[in-house]
Amino acid sequence: MAVKIDKDTCIGCGACVDVCPVSALSMEDDKAVVDEGTCIDCGACISTCPVTAISE
Repeated sequence: MAVKIDKDTCIGCGACVDVCPVSALSMEDDKAVVDEGTCIDCGACISTCPVTAISE
């Protein structure tokens, strides 16, 4: 299972990209995107997101 990113809430700060231990997150059009095949659902990005745009 991979995390979900709410594109309307994401502010494009990149904090989630920096904290992901498997590099499953990247930035596209100034919004975070998740590679569902790489994500290990560890939750590091969820607790890092300052606007709670990421959920399980």
